[in-house]
Amino acid sequence: MQLSKEFAMKDLGAAKQILGMMITRDRAKCFLKLSQEEYVKKVLNRFNIDGAKLVSTPLVNHFKLSKYLSPKTEHERDYMAKAPYASAIDSLMYAMVCTRPDIAHVVGVVSRYMSNQGKQHWEAVKWIIRYLKGTTNSAL
Repeated sequence: MQLSKEFAMKDLGAAKQILGMMITRDRAKCFLKLSQEEYVKKVLNRFNIDGAKLVSTPLVNHFKLSKYLSPKTEHERDYMAKAPYASAIDSLMYAMVCTRPDIAHVVGVVSRYMSNQGKQHWEAVKWIIRYLKGTTNSAL
């Protein structure tokens, strides 16, 4: 059985990118690296954190997150309705699953409050994104 020319496969060489992850190979040094540097930069820009200061840890102890920090007044609820909390969590989860296991625990912590997040929860999410800014060149 012979394939027609329209269904013939073509060798395009080694993959350099897949699903937004950059693939770097060096066969001489025996390493393969997966990076999401461009994706992280897009996330920073999307949430207007690209100009913020860097932080060195994914989350610090001064964030005492609990359900009691949820909005109690109408003003607080209006403020949190404008915050893109769920979208930020989605972006962090994609980075976490693909190439950033270092943020897995903290993303799990902040994602607990998806249904009723408060201002302190949103500040914690922004902190995690600032951590990504300082570690954009990290890779698997």
